[in-house]
Amino acid sequence: MQQTLAILKPDCVQNKLIGKVISRLQSEGFEIIGMKMVKLTKDTAGEFYAVHKERPFYAELVEFMTESRVVVLALEKDNAVEELRKVIGATDPAEAEEGTVRKMFAESKGRNIIHASDSPENARIELSFFFSAKELIENR
Repeated sequence: MQQTLAILKPDCVQNKLIGKVISRLQSEGFEIIGMKMVKLTKDTAGEFYAVHKERPFYAELVEFMTESRVVVLALEKDNAVEELRKVIGATDPAEAEEGTVRKMFAESKGRNIIHASDSPENARIELSFFFSAKELIENR
């Protein structure tokens, strides 16, 4: 089993889509082994997305991720990282395959409902950003 991180972004929370997205993830076989609703500060969001600091969209991303609460999910499934990225679809919903989370719910490339780790290495780093090892072990 592999673990990965998903963040239901502010647009997901604001549009009351949390239940629909979680239901979809569970129907695809993901086990939720950790879940929190948090309000990111600019510092915290900036640190989490530091890998994008030099990109032109960084400031806008940090602003967006701090505009309301988010739901952070620790998920587990065989090949979880790759499987989650298939289920959520392309970053730009206009390019996402039919039936993917972003195709169904996202409004734009910038407001695209959900974040997912892009590699097993980043999944470990991102999970540890929001969850202690103790939280994930004791929730299994």
